[in-house]
Amino acid sequence: MKEKILVADDEQEIADLIEVYLENEGFQVRKFYDSKEALACIETEVPDLAVLDIMMPDISGLTLCRKIREKHNYPIIMLTAKNGELDKINGLALGADDYMTKPFLPLELVARIKAQLRRYKRYNTGTVQDAGDILTHKGLVLNKKTHECTLNERPLSLTPTEFAILAILCEEKGKVVSSEELFHQIWKDEYYSKSNNTITVHIRHLREKMQDSFEKPRYIKTVWGCGYKIEN
Repeated sequence: MKEKILVADDEQEIADLIEVYLENEGFQVRKFYDSKEALACIETEVPDLAVLDIMMPDISGLTLCRKIREKHNYPIIMLTAKNGELDKINGLALGADDYMTKPFLPLELVARIKAQLRRYKRYNTGTVQDAGDILTHKGLVLNKKTHECTLNERPLSLTPTEFAILAILCEEKGKVVSSEELFHQIWKDEYYSKSNNTITVHIRHLREKMQDSFEKPRYIKTVWGCGYKIEN
């Protein structure tokens, strides 16, 4: 069965271009120029991934992202304007997994979509599990097979990207993992730059969900100039 991608962008040329590239890769595309129509689809269908333009009239992409995260954890990629740094941060804070700045290379977007889908399917398929599928630390339990996470027996609702970051840090417990290394492990590409704050925002969002202190962290510690780690 073809994987279904929801694309919402009021710039018709961009939406049409994304559709062409995705269909050439074998994806099924649900394309919307109107945010109200996109919202109706979001409320009645469950795609495998959503690509949302932030700057849409009537209902913004940020609102669409929030609506999705009320019920679903499938990946979301936001499209932002070149100077929309605050929008990027807000999108990630609302649960988006990645963002791309316009103008962008369509093939890069396709690569990001494939990377997100690979990770999402890896965390949400399979019934056989072994000890290596369960990560634990101070009341934190991550099941890599089912993509379930609990903290002191309280379920944590994590996006695929948040789960991936936490899983990597738990697997590398006691070691410092740089933002660049986290980025490359998650997205499997070379589009990282020192100004990219994607990982920083996801870490902050994780801390909020885990009610972890930045000043005196119990779980995720920032090692200035180096990266992040979870202490043994």
